[in-house]
Amino acid sequence: MLDGEKPPAIMPMIRTIAMPADANASGDIFGGWLMSQMDLAAGNLAQRVAHGRCVTVAVDAMSFILPVKIGDEVTVYCELVSTGRTSLKIQVEAWRRERSNEEDQRVTKAVFKFVAIDAEGKSRPVTPE
Repeated sequence: MLDGEKPPAIMPMIRTIAMPADANASGDIFGGWLMSQMDLAAGNLAQRVAHGRCVTVAVDAMSFILPVKIGDEVTVYCELVSTGRTSLKIQVEAWRRERSNEEDQRVTKAVFKFVAIDAEGKSRPVTPE
């Protein structure tokens, strides 16, 4: 963890444990597994904001900062950055914590872009709250 760096002061969208099936032979968790957890979390927020189905259309500025190890607790935080007529941008950060201590470390960050869609899969306006 960088000096003074702390997880966001918002409610986590997902918290899970990294398991052996999600790791390579060296015990590092696959980046694809971590990215899928981030996509699940961001998709959850997107659907809450858009009041309906949303799909991921892009991931920008994906940075893998530190490895995640088997047994680490992984927490994913999401924050709405902006909305367009049919789209949403969500800042996503994943943090790890060894289960035997209290030190949190940011391991990944990215901006996920979603589009709200209707029952036929066509884009639709983001419904205001």
